Amino acid sequence: MRSTRVMIGLSAAAAMVVAGCGTTEEAGGDQPAAGGGDPITIVDSRGQEVTLDGPAQRVAATEWNGVEHLVSLDVMPVGVADIEGYSKWVSAVPLDDTPTEIGTRGEPSIDTLGSLNLDLVVATDSLNEGAIEQIEAMVPVIVIEGGNGEDPIGSMFASLDMVAEATGKQDEAEQLRTDFDAKIAEGAATVEELGATGEPIAFSDAYADAGSVSIRPFVEGALVVSVFEELGLENAWTMEGDASHGLAQADVEGLTELGDVRFWYIANDVLGDPYTDELAGNAIWQSLPFVQDDKVYRFPDGLWMFGGPLSMMQYVDAAVDALEA
Repeated sequence: MRSTRVMIGLSAAAAMVVAGCGTTEEAGGDQPAAGGGDPITIVDSRGQEVTLDGPAQRVAATEWNGVEHLVSLDVMPVGVADIEGYSKWVSAVPLDDTPTEIGTRGEPSIDTLGSLNLDLVVATDSLNEGAIEQIEAMVPVIVIEGGNGEDPIGSMFASLDMVAEATGKQDEAEQLRTDFDAKIAEGAATVEELGATGEPIAFSDAYADAGSVSIRPFVEGALVVSVFEELGLENAWTMEGDASHGLAQADVEGLTELGDVRFWYIANDVLGDPYTDELAGNAIWQSLPFVQDDKVYRFPDGLWMFGGPLSMMQYVDAAVDALEA
């Protein structure tokens, strides 16, 4: 059964801002859209009411947090943006070989989405301006937050619950919440046993361009930092980050302000590791107390920093492993 109605609620739609360029892939669209059951009305993150004829089964997602929510709820999406990138960055909930590539995360292919006979598209508030309206002309769309620096964990679960309601997977969402709470409690107990409660940590990633290293601190308001704080650890970064993701900017000189902390970071072999490559012979880097005291720890590849409960549970385990290293 095809979902047909999108109803506008009282709140205005949020602005959609992130640039990108899309790619498309041939895909067959002659399968009937699946569904069934009573109509469902969801109020999405824009305050818009989106009414479906029944639980959505043929769903596409334009951002990886939406993809993770779907797969963790046992709904394999029909369409996914940047499948290759997802496979390298998100290990908590791998895709099977059935999703169709729909383009980039900032600018999905409208033609490809239109060919998939979808019940629903899960998007975020970071799509290019006008993209939501183009997609809504063909298929219902629910918009989840890409991030929320005021309440990152709460926003994560609000998005998960919204996707669960749209797909009839509320029981699975409740189980994920239970599992997450149990993992946090287990991790916090281990942190206390290790005598690490209250220890300052600084988490980041970094990028190199022509030998110059740009560091991206995850500061107050970042989802990963909120998870670390739930474990009883303290965020050592003092600068402010962006409102959505708690991300700031720094260079190697800025690291001198951190002092004696545990310095944790995420990298990916696809992009390289600026901390061990470009900064290996850097005098400032080598002089930092956490470098000299061997308190630098690279987290495993494939832990998505902006994902759902299963990715965040991976971060709990990684934090404990780092403390025990």
